[in-house]
Amino acid sequence: MTGVTGETGETGLRGTGTDAVGSGRAGTDAVGSGRPARPLTVRTDLALGGRWTSLATPEREWLWRNERIPDTTRAEVKPGDPFVDAGGVEECFPTLNGPSDHGEVWSRPWAADGSGPSGSIARIAAGNLTLRRSLTADDGVVRASYRIEGPPGASVLHAVHMLLDVGPGARLEVSGRPEVLVVEWPERGATRSTTWPDGGGLPLDTLGPDDGTARCAVVASDRVDVVDGADRLSLTWGVESGQAAPVSFVVWRNLVGWPMGAPYRSIGVEPLLGAESNLDRAAPEQLAHLDEAGRLGWWLEIRASR
Repeated sequence: MTGVTGETGETGLRGTGTDAVGSGRAGTDAVGSGRPARPLTVRTDLALGGRWTSLATPEREWLWRNERIPDTTRAEVKPGDPFVDAGGVEECFPTLNGPSDHGEVWSRPWAADGSGPSGSIARIAAGNLTLRRSLTADDGVVRASYRIEGPPGASVLHAVHMLLDVGPGARLEVSGRPEVLVVEWPERGATRSTTWPDGGGLPLDTLGPDDGTARCAVVASDRVDVVDGADRLSLTWGVESGQAAPVSFVVWRNLVGWPMGAPYRSIGVEPLLGAESNLDRAAPEQLAHLDEAGRLGWWLEIRASR
């Protein structure tokens, strides 16, 4: 079964090289680990910032939903409002933190921009930038392809802000010991460089029970596996062939350490175009830049197995 049907209702490794309801047929070994691949279904809502509302196999839902946030609160968001942490996946562009809270496109309705045989395309404008997303689900793989257009040389960050519904025993598997930039720690606005899996004295590769801590870190890798019991979610991403930009991912490890006054648990694994979370704070080499034609493309692929 393939196809996506439109619905209306987010320090790096140098890369070279839709909004919808969709389902992907499972392959024999989607992640190369010998585990049987599982079909994935992706569901999004264009009216609410292109938000991903579901990423599921027949056995489980992978996306976390914040039960403290009523649906009406998320639906009433207007451009410029503080971020509403409703869960799911939010598209954070052209920054994650900094000049705008989780970017400018999560709070705006997206427009359908056509469809293909197995996917649909949507677009959104942020100032003089345009972001297009094509979502497909085929052979057990959910693929999001992004194209950014704007002034040549423009600087951007783009995070696929994915919050996951995983247990205390879940772990993150990353190859080697890539560079890590812990952000907003030990105080707001600060950063600290280290290596995987260190997150400023806390392990980023394991979760564990609630302990009152919270860390956010940018990891210089273009792939990560999320393992939760018998289930595995494998994510890979990169820039389109012939283009160059840093890629990484953000780990949000919040074990009831945030927000102050009313903390709750939330776990984020967020593929990132760029190598910093803050557009204003980032050095030029940590940012993605549009090419001479004013374009830049990147992609994310997700597979599930058990």
